[in-house]
Amino acid sequence: MSELVTDSVAESVGVGPWEGEWPAGDHFDPELLRDGDRRNVVDRYRYWTLDAIVADLDQHRHPFHVAIENWQHDFNIGSIVRTANAFAVAEVHIVGRRRWNRRGAMVTDRYQHVRHHATVEELAAWSADAGLTVIGIDNVEDSVPIETAELPRECVLVFGQEGPGLSDEARAACQRTLSIAQFGSTRSINAGAAAAIAMHTWIRQHAEL
Repeated sequence: MSELVTDSVAESVGVGPWEGEWPAGDHFDPELLRDGDRRNVVDRYRYWTLDAIVADLDQHRHPFHVAIENWQHDFNIGSIVRTANAFAVAEVHIVGRRRWNRRGAMVTDRYQHVRHHATVEELAAWSADAGLTVIGIDNVEDSVPIETAELPRECVLVFGQEGPGLSDEARAACQRTLSIAQFGSTRSINAGAAAAIAMHTWIRQHAEL
């Protein structure tokens, strides 16, 4: 029964085989035109090849980056990559362990540039060379509310692990740290949710809508 449900859901996502004369252009994938495109992509990219989608995204990615510390194989990393893809972030930086939990990414990492740094120091050095301001996102004593802050157009938003938040090394590498207003009993919200809020804050301030 479960396989039948899965097949039914799969058939309802995306579009079927192309009807009529095939469109011209190297960006179209013959297999997708023939079999249908069931990927989770916006209509603009239906039937496009993966390489063509990435190349087109590269033409209008936003000039801010996202970094996430990966000392505990945090399951939120995949979700952060997925959100970064949705907002056309320039790159996602994984700091710490090279291997990360891709489950929450829902294959969006195929379209999103992801860079690895073994240490916070490597990320800080890379950011300095790239001329990017490093901004930490964490609810700590000396943080400034993100709701009232102006984010730099070219920056790296850095997030820590679920629970402990930013490491001491990461906080030291940040030019400043911003917090997200909360009104309940928990110390921090889910890291994936915090990343989405911070990224959307940048979009509201700088993106051309």
